[in-house]
Amino acid sequence: MKEKLNVIPRAEHPNPQWERANWKNLNGEWMFEIDQSKSGEERGLQNEATLSGKITLPFCPESELSGVNEKDFMYCVWYKKLLSFTEEELAGNRVIFHIGAADFETKVWVNGKSAGFSHMGGFVSFEYDITKLLVAGENVVTIACYDDTRDPRQGGGKQCMSRFSYGCYYTRTTGIWQTVWYEIVPEAYVKYAKLTPDLANASVMIDAELCGYGDLSATVYYKGKKVGEASKKALSVTGQLEIKLSEVHPWELGCGRLYDVELCFGKDKVKTYFGLRSVELRDGKFLLNGKSVFQRLILDQGFYPDGIWTAPTDEALLKDIQCSMSAGFNGARLHQKVFEPRFLYHCDREGYMVWGEYGSWGIDHSDFSNLVYYMPDWLASVRRDYNHPSIIGWCPLNETWDVGPQRKRQDNRFLRYIYEQTKLTDPTRPCIDTSGNYHVVTDIYDVHDYNQDPVTFKENYDKLITDNELYDQVNRGGVRQTWKGEPVFMSEYGGIGIKLEDANGDRSKAWSYGKATHSYEEYYARYKGLTDALLDNPRMIGLCYTQLTDVEQEQNGLFTYEGRQPKFDLEILSSIMKRKAAIED
Repeated sequence: MKEKLNVIPRAEHPNPQWERANWKNLNGEWMFEIDQSKSGEERGLQNEATLSGKITLPFCPESELSGVNEKDFMYCVWYKKLLSFTEEELAGNRVIFHIGAADFETKVWVNGKSAGFSHMGGFVSFEYDITKLLVAGENVVTIACYDDTRDPRQGGGKQCMSRFSYGCYYTRTTGIWQTVWYEIVPEAYVKYAKLTPDLANASVMIDAELCGYGDLSATVYYKGKKVGEASKKALSVTGQLEIKLSEVHPWELGCGRLYDVELCFGKDKVKTYFGLRSVELRDGKFLLNGKSVFQRLILDQGFYPDGIWTAPTDEALLKDIQCSMSAGFNGARLHQKVFEPRFLYHCDREGYMVWGEYGSWGIDHSDFSNLVYYMPDWLASVRRDYNHPSIIGWCPLNETWDVGPQRKRQDNRFLRYIYEQTKLTDPTRPCIDTSGNYHVVTDIYDVHDYNQDPVTFKENYDKLITDNELYDQVNRGGVRQTWKGEPVFMSEYGGIGIKLEDANGDRSKAWSYGKATHSYEEYYARYKGLTDALLDNPRMIGLCYTQLTDVEQEQNGLFTYEGRQPKFDLEILSSIMKRKAAIED
């Protein structure tokens, strides 16, 4: 596929949380080749001048937008592109090469020489300092991605392990699926910074990781007005700045008030931002800025019909948030996928709260040794996205059922270790060890229940009020997990399907949870009954409805897959969802 009029797809900066002026987007046409035998390295593809095909990045080869549109398994794929640098660009500078995300194991060569260790993990951004491998003039960058969705050592989220999608498993993503770009930075530069807001004391703490030696400063602005600054001299390796803010503008639901920050270290300048807000659990409630807030969340799978895991445009990312809010939701559970920074940026701006999750399905959590493959990618996502005010909690695993035909039980050490390391990386947010089941150690006890009968659904969870007893459908008899009084969150429910006599197309293969409804009246009644049971329960801190959009054969979304068009009356849905919950202040 050739670029039309040299238009670069997804040309916007991929990470507004960490933006420099001197960068270049490398999306667009790359040379490409599928290597099913995984013999490319032996054949010397890293040294070849060309590859046999073409692809359009940042889209995966399974997608239509990539121009490849290959839906079968691909065990290795190769990419190649020519990059040019002037002597002036390279003199006294470093070139940092970034890949937004690539599934699963990625190797990079520059001019036939390895750029460093291979990266393991399919979800998070990573980079290489390729300065010493470059020459003035033309350079060849080669990338190989190895991916086996069926390998129990790697998590693939909702990627289907069968040839064709079915149920709640969808089209796979192989190789690069987010923006590729490079930055030119000075010899001394800021590698990373963690921004921790303190609403109660009107301040922000900045912990910076530095490369080189120099003076560090930070200036904070709100809507262009300077509201704080701090600096320290003669730093290397790390630097910490505490900045008092002259104006307090809390980040709230529906009001994503953001403070802009300019970090300077020697000649390096980085633009970032933060939101001034607090998150805590207290007295069985979820508190945002000290106020009890009910989480009205939607399950967002983050799939797109033409881009699979990759949104076709930046506007499409924002549209998903707007669709959710138009139906009365104040946030989302970002399900079985680490969403790209641009999506989180829009969440930050819109005042839309989300749970950060990992695509854990597919990994064998009964084998403790698989942490070697899981942990680096997951903790890298926590580290990368720490500064986003929209993220109000972490959920590293989802529904850890017994594994395989032998029904191997989870290794509880696997879950405990992930929880503990998550809390060490980010102690400021709650962490759910595994959404739904089977909990080992968790800040919030969440459950999944797709019971389609509002009467029994309400009766089951009213026991929280009458008997101080949590109904848990996957734990009848109390053998596998025990509720210890943690705050309770219904993190999956609904999934209501609808089959109409006048529906367009063949819906005989459509999949949803339970028995589908057959009229709008029946749908609204069930939706209201299930939702009211949770809103009226003073022991519930939130809900998450399944789901935002249809995805391929799973037809239980509030919006269509193509075009994100509403399937129901949004005024009716919004009026049901937005009324005050019993636990709210």
